[in-house]
Amino acid sequence: MTTAGTKQASITIGGTTVEPGERAVIDLPVADLYTHTSLHMPVQVINGRRPGPTLFVSAAIHGDELNGVEIIRRLLQQKIVSQLRGCLIAVPVVNVHGFLDQSRYLPDRRDLNRSFPGSAKGSVAARLAHKFSEQILQAADYGIDMHTGAVHRSNLPQIRANLDDPETLRMAEAFNVPVMLNAALRDGSLRGHAGELGVPTLLYEAGEALRFDEVGIRAGLRGVTSVMRELGMLPRKKQSVSKTEPLIAKSSTWVRAPLSGVVRMRARLGQRVKKDDVLAAISDPFGETETVLYASFAGIVIGRSNLPLAHEGDALFHIARFDSVSRAEGSVEEFRTELHPDTAPVQR
Repeated sequence: MTTAGTKQASITIGGTTVEPGERAVIDLPVADLYTHTSLHMPVQVINGRRPGPTLFVSAAIHGDELNGVEIIRRLLQQKIVSQLRGCLIAVPVVNVHGFLDQSRYLPDRRDLNRSFPGSAKGSVAARLAHKFSEQILQAADYGIDMHTGAVHRSNLPQIRANLDDPETLRMAEAFNVPVMLNAALRDGSLRGHAGELGVPTLLYEAGEALRFDEVGIRAGLRGVTSVMRELGMLPRKKQSVSKTEPLIAKSSTWVRAPLSGVVRMRARLGQRVKKDDVLAAISDPFGETETVLYASFAGIVIGRSNLPLAHEGDALFHIARFDSVSRAEGSVEEFRTELHPDTAPVQR
């Protein structure tokens, strides 16, 4: 944790000490492969010359969620990072096993994001969670953990966090995306354990597993740097910054397939829907029967399946409720226009 004083302190991770003004790549050893190959979790530490908080930024805790990896790559290339106050701990690939296998899970099919705080003598998932907790979480004052939707499922850029905590809410508003969900802390999750340690942490969701989503990546990079400015880690911009009006969803619900069949999607990601709007049509392969799926309430589609096949009960549309759906729709459209690849240069 950050200590009070006029000088930035050194930081030690994995036995490597990074002094103020230094930048280092640290390979944290994790459970080795059965081929006798050593496996490491890559960590880059940038320790500023001047005092400030310590922020961890992590991605690929689910090994197939790639947007955050690219966000961190671009973040570390930003020239403004040379003006850093405090310390940035960047962990682009937490679940190294899953990343190699292009899989959400670890080799034992455990979900790393349900394994915290872990154990030094437990399963691979428990050991990896323990390593991250001991080496990263224990050193941090704040955190941002980045995710995507699952395979064949896309998420609108959104923040999920404990918005009842004023410090977490301050970070969430600074992240500058149109949708925020006040999400309860889940037992065993990185965010949940961070909360137990008193480390305010945001969960950023955008895009789909195993795919890059340029809008989601741009939004994530902008969001992380905006949070760092809000925390005093980076200088504030002199000119006014375009600000998306973030809206906190009252609640959100997945609309599920009422029967198995071939799905023809009608509602798109980010679309405003009214009660009884058609979301999709589901039919058998011969077209002899068809069932129309309707929205049961008004809201914004913040998550959607991309697979045109469904079994009965499969989650198809994630719809968020807002006090003002029209305001939410306006914020989403403004946000997308601003960050669309056709309207803004690629951030490298």
